[in-house]
Amino acid sequence: MACACSAGHAAAPAERRTDPLDSPRWADMRKEMFPATAQVIFDDRVKVTAPLTAENAMNVPVSVDASALNGVREVLVFADFNPIVRIVRFEPSGAHAALGFRIKLQQSTPVRAAVRTADGIWHVGGTWVNTAGGGCTLPSTGSGSPEWQKRLGEVSSRVWARKEGGERIRLRIIHPIDTGLAAGIPAFFLQDLDLSDDQGKALMHIEGFEPIAENPVFTVDIPATRAAAAYRVSGRDNNGNAISAAIEK
Repeated sequence: MACACSAGHAAAPAERRTDPLDSPRWADMRKEMFPATAQVIFDDRVKVTAPLTAENAMNVPVSVDASALNGVREVLVFADFNPIVRIVRFEPSGAHAALGFRIKLQQSTPVRAAVRTADGIWHVGGTWVNTAGGGCTLPSTGSGSPEWQKRLGEVSSRVWARKEGGERIRLRIIHPIDTGLAAGIPAFFLQDLDLSDDQGKALMHIEGFEPIAENPVFTVDIPATRAAAAYRVSGRDNNGNAISAAIEK
């Protein structure tokens, strides 16, 4: 006889503790990324999409979608074999728990997203990305040009309706983004970015790290219940340079 208590409820994903990507670095990542007492499970509901083979190691497109999970509090994206492991962290306070962005990779590596839900559990998804590498130790193309100094922090944007409802916002910020691993070039990167609606209500907080790609592009999805007449982005880089712009439709 089937248990009546299971009727009408979707089964929770099995708690898998063996790395599905079979990375020799996973044990190190587990210790470095999470508290020792944290519950960490691999979860297919955390989707990480990236090219199987990246042609340009300095500009690898990645998207993370954890919107199938309830109560998402934060998402941490990292790459096992990067010399700087952390890539981006975001808190979707009013936006969908999803983010598109571009990154630098030093070599072929798993790229993972760890999602902490309201119950304190970390749900991990990821994918392997193959690349010839070198993306983290090369200087940015913009750092050698005086043009970025004139346009530093300049924001361009686009907003359009999603067929699923709500809106999609895409931001591009002029910034050279250097990891600090190229000889003679210090680390210079976006540190904090906040997206809010026209009433000042928070939609997403993004914390950047050194491996974000040059002139970063972020794609954020806004649910229909939080769509606004206009939006605002503000933030700073690790040198304290301010970023501020209105996003008009």
